[in-house]
Amino acid sequence: MSDILNAIPIGIGLAFMIGPVFFVLLETSATKGFRAALVFDIGVVFADIIFLYFAYYGSRTLLEKIKDDPRLFLLGGGILFVYGLLIFFKRRKSIITDDNLVVVEKNNYFGLFLKGFLLNFINIGVLAFWLGMIVVISPQLEMDDSRVFTYFAAVLLAYFITDLFKILLAKQLKNKLTPFVIRKIKRGMGITLMVFGLFLAVQGLFSDKTLDKIDSVIDRKIDDSNAGINH
Repeated sequence: MSDILNAIPIGIGLAFMIGPVFFVLLETSATKGFRAALVFDIGVVFADIIFLYFAYYGSRTLLEKIKDDPRLFLLGGGILFVYGLLIFFKRRKSIITDDNLVVVEKNNYFGLFLKGFLLNFINIGVLAFWLGMIVVISPQLEMDDSRVFTYFAAVLLAYFITDLFKILLAKQLKNKLTPFVIRKIKRGMGITLMVFGLFLAVQGLFSDKTLDKIDSVIDRKIDDSNAGINH
């Protein structure tokens, strides 16, 4: 029971971590409704479950290398940036021109699930977070599989329940959404995703591994120059 009580605050805090998923979840709830946001969130949690599985049962050495690989940061950042760009410039065929009317869209639930899954899965920072949690928490739970499972199940459940409250709160805005407001929200979401994509890519460009490589190249050039001068 104490493991569950310790896990709940982590799950609640995780639900309020500011990132692409946080904003897209609120936007989906406000513009598409409760069920659409719920399916999107299930996709997000499914990606978390996969990360946790590989972080705990996978090759720890391989995961440690992957989580610091600058190429993955660049790839994930690039995908996020392009996705944000597409959202920002996407034009909807206008059928209703009255800005006082509320737009109701038909939802593609499989697409929403996939969107939640991929948006979380391409963020290599999420893998680093879960791997760090596994490394820190598992020894405290005596590497007991059942205790580790209970702890992280409680984290994800608390996270998911908190997200449900966020979805319900955001849904209250739906009645106030006109086509003009929705367009503004989507453009704001596009800009947000582009910013997160750039931030992720910059992390890849200026990671410790990349900086070490740059330093080694500079040192090699200096050594070659000194050798040339001595000759």
